[in-house]
Amino acid sequence: MLEQYGQVIKDASLEKYNTYLIKSICKYLIFVDDSSKLKSLIDYLKRINEKYFIIGNGSNIILPNYYDGIVIKLKFNSLLIKDNFIEVGASYMINKLALETVNKGLKGLEWASGIPGTIGGSIVNNATCFKGELMPLIIKLDVLDNGEFKTITTKDFEYSYHYTSLKEKNIIVLKAYLKLESGKREELLQVIKDRTLKRRETQPIKYPSAGSVFRNPENADPAGKLIEEAGLKGLSIGGAEVSLKHGNFIINKNNATGEDIKKLITKVHKEVLTKYNIDLILEQEIIS
Repeated sequence: MLEQYGQVIKDASLEKYNTYLIKSICKYLIFVDDSSKLKSLIDYLKRINEKYFIIGNGSNIILPNYYDGIVIKLKFNSLLIKDNFIEVGASYMINKLALETVNKGLKGLEWASGIPGTIGGSIVNNATCFKGELMPLIIKLDVLDNGEFKTITTKDFEYSYHYTSLKEKNIIVLKAYLKLESGKREELLQVIKDRTLKRRETQPIKYPSAGSVFRNPENADPAGKLIEEAGLKGLSIGGAEVSLKHGNFIINKNNATGEDIKKLITKVHKEVLTKYNIDLILEQEIIS
């Protein structure tokens, strides 16, 4: 039945579809490259009351050992660059798009050159880095809104630091239309080079992770600094460890499970709350 919507793999490994490299298994993994088929698939799964989730690059999620449902992997990889305007499918990697636009002398996405996520996921989670933002670049979005195809702008949803209301409203981004500024290619490439170097110096890129674990709290030190000052760097549970390089990163050091990572997150959250009375908000999504 599922084969009519895309390529299907039963009892599929999700290890290479999440950046923690958690060895998770799902009941079915289905690859969908057509928006109409995606709509029909979701309608069908809702009718039969089958649980599912949509995965981008898996760069912001914590998976269970076994997911008893359907994992949908989108393959919306189209790209059109015309002058300063970009039309890009939701599955396109934002770091790849950043490099391609910079090589064309377009300014606006150079901050995203190190983000290992898709355009769709970056929009839904309002990804930012080095004070760079995605929202000001968006002209409009093609979306699937609870079974309806719509075109929306940023005025049609709420967003703030690392948050949009798109996720809680179950709105799926299909394609984004962006406008960038003209810039100087060599200067932009140097920005990417400098930020890549800074990332290597400050982040544990040698180990699998899913980026920042907690949001930075308002009116307080960054989460990483709070975790470091609480003496939690190097703390480990199972194969998961709080990075010695950056306190707000948890790394998969030795075949960590999703449960290892969740337990470590709970421990870190509790310690920071006890010591500083600061309730850190989890930035990553726990899939269950």
